[in-house]
Amino acid sequence: MSLPDWKQKFIALMIRENVLRFGDFTLKSGRRSPFFFNLGVVSNGTALLEMGQAYAEAFRAHALTCDVLFGPAYKGIQIATAMAIALAAEVKPQSLPVSFNRKEAKSHGEGGVLVGATLHGKVLIVDDVVTDGAAKLESKAIIEAHKAEATGVLIALDRQEYLEGRRVTAAEALGLDHGLPVTSIVNLQEVIEYLGAPDTGVEGAAHLRGTMIEYQRKHCAL
Repeated sequence: MSLPDWKQKFIALMIRENVLRFGDFTLKSGRRSPFFFNLGVVSNGTALLEMGQAYAEAFRAHALTCDVLFGPAYKGIQIATAMAIALAAEVKPQSLPVSFNRKEAKSHGEGGVLVGATLHGKVLIVDDVVTDGAAKLESKAIIEAHKAEATGVLIALDRQEYLEGRRVTAAEALGLDHGLPVTSIVNLQEVIEYLGAPDTGVEGAAHLRGTMIEYQRKHCAL
């Protein structure tokens, strides 16, 4: 298998924790998909640590830089926190401040829509997936409203699905249309490659891989 070890470990983690599930799912768009991805189910310390390490590894591997990590409510909160902890615990530690938003502005106490670090300089948005890009643009608007710069997005899985009526994916569109490049830990093609390896231990991997390839040919960038 040509996938780096850290990518293999992340895919294995997502399958083990039921983040990446296989079956017959109806997406928000109404499209039927042979897989579903929900990073919100990661809920134990060991898995959160491994998740944070995968985000940190991708951050390093793609030479990303920023002054602040921003985790959009709600899934992005634990992602940004786990990633920051992982980065601080590496051999060459990097301590990055973390900020996230409230769904509704707080009217008492310190008030405001933000929790954590003050947004400043270059800000990296960290989240699980990109669906239509709307949530990431909301984050970009919050960041810019605080006089900081949203420089990109780091996600767990790029589904590589084309937007309706366009031959670009949702992740590609954020970069092309809004100057917000998206980096992923893994993409759909890499998940398919993982399922094709002989030693993954995934039950029915050959069949699952076939359904994923069929879906990819119909709806995704190759």
